[in-house]
Amino acid sequence: MGGTVKKVVGSEGVLAMWKGVNAAWLREASYTSLRLGLYEPCKIAFGCTTPENTTFVKKFLAGSAAGALGSIAGNPFDVLKTKMMTAEGKTTPSIVGTAKDLFAHQGIGGFYRGIDSNVMRAMVLNGTKMACYDQTKGYVVQYTGLAKSSLITQFISAVAAGFFMTCTVSPFDMVRTRLMNQPADAKIYNNAVDCFVKICKNEGPLTLWRGFMPIWSRFAPTTTIQLVIFEQLRGLMGMKSM
Repeated sequence: MGGTVKKVVGSEGVLAMWKGVNAAWLREASYTSLRLGLYEPCKIAFGCTTPENTTFVKKFLAGSAAGALGSIAGNPFDVLKTKMMTAEGKTTPSIVGTAKDLFAHQGIGGFYRGIDSNVMRAMVLNGTKMACYDQTKGYVVQYTGLAKSSLITQFISAVAAGFFMTCTVSPFDMVRTRLMNQPADAKIYNNAVDCFVKICKNEGPLTLWRGFMPIWSRFAPTTTIQLVIFEQLRGLMGMKSM
């Protein structure tokens, strides 16, 4: 991780660490808003109406459904973000220029490259995130006596969710990145399953978890901040804690 940072900063400058940040903002505005906001409605849709019938599996399914819907909305911005981040050189490409180039060479379908792996990743990510957060909150409340609305309860639960997310999502991140970055004129992988099989066969299964620490270092703060702020905003709006 340290070597990669040093190489990027040395060849492209410090600002290269923020390449694609505007596309990332747009992705979060669509994807994250939906996957967080739709979790509670999805829980109700899956029959989570009382503590007795609210199982971990139902929580996971609700989180997965919300994640899938958010991923479909955010996929175009995700593709643009990936293209901008992997562009070489000190000049940061514009989001409009990247979008025009992508459309010119690949059409509207280019914005939905890797949609299968992205939706699968979002389902696993959000299912793990929301179910683990929800479940951990229950354990913290049960064994410490703290309230669900307590900032300490929310913080501990969010940190735990961030770790388990990294464990389950890393393979999907690897597959998604490979699919999005493959050249349009030199197709290497046919789909997400084909990519997964070829990585395991040619590079070994552990390759799927390559970059675990950078992913965790990103998930740990973002997950904690996202969930704590989300819970605090719910409280300000008169809504109950999850």
